[in-house]
Amino acid sequence: MKFTVEYPVSVPGYDPALVRPDGMRQVVRAAEDAGFAAVGFTEHPAPSKKWLDAGGHESLDPIAALSYCAAVSERIRLMTYLLVLPYHNPFLLAKSLATVDLLSAGRLTVVAGAGYLRSEFLAMGVDLAERNARFDESIEVMRGVWTTVPFDHPGPIFEGRGVAALPAPHTPGGPPIWIGGNSATARRRAARHQGWSPFLTTAESARTARTSQITTIGQLAGHVAEVRELAGQAIDVQVRTPAHRYLIDGGSVEEHRDHLGRLAEAGVTSFVVQPPAASVAATVDALHGYAETFSPR
Repeated sequence: MKFTVEYPVSVPGYDPALVRPDGMRQVVRAAEDAGFAAVGFTEHPAPSKKWLDAGGHESLDPIAALSYCAAVSERIRLMTYLLVLPYHNPFLLAKSLATVDLLSAGRLTVVAGAGYLRSEFLAMGVDLAERNARFDESIEVMRGVWTTVPFDHPGPIFEGRGVAALPAPHTPGGPPIWIGGNSATARRRAARHQGWSPFLTTAESARTARTSQITTIGQLAGHVAEVRELAGQAIDVQVRTPAHRYLIDGGSVEEHRDHLGRLAEAGVTSFVVQPPAASVAATVDALHGYAETFSPR
């Protein structure tokens, strides 16, 4: 089992020092030194105040934040967790992602989702009803410009003629793409790429995120088997469960260890951890403590 640190800017009441250069440097280096596999940032460029007040969270621009993380680290992977593809022009996005991959020597992993927040789609000038079409075409465009020079794309939504998006990414063919989401559509997409990133839900959280419910590890195991059968290979599976807040909410070490074991038996290869955010020191100490207890190394 590998472990991804969800950067705690999404924790309510986080210490502002966590989004300052020195604070972020300390946290990312602590995660790297402790043996965590990746650090991830989610994307919400224009959330509504109503959503924030109802339990939403703050965020940084993930590509900009990961660029900084690339400069202050050496080994840890850099993850968009997750990037909402329909918000972006894929030619521009492919350039930004290729730059991070190139400057980090191939440490970027793109976890991509279709998005769900209606007010944010409005602010981005994108029709929510087109999100799936834009998602699929965006991946086609990004893979195209990462692998083919010159690259032609005739639409239907985006068009490019003779595009030469150079320099190419460090990773041949571009960084790995994992698909976020629980739906059958997300699982089919994941089978065509390098990974799947679902999350265990309640009925309420599934409705909020406009995705399907996955409420038990047994149900998750069945979906993992389905995705890998469709893929014809053992692709990566990263999951977030309510236990991702273990370091914030506390709980039994043995119960958490058992939870991780059952996830591994279900085929999960990576677990998302959200550390506390009361201070930079608290975040750093929690990461080292988790590593010592659950052995991310």
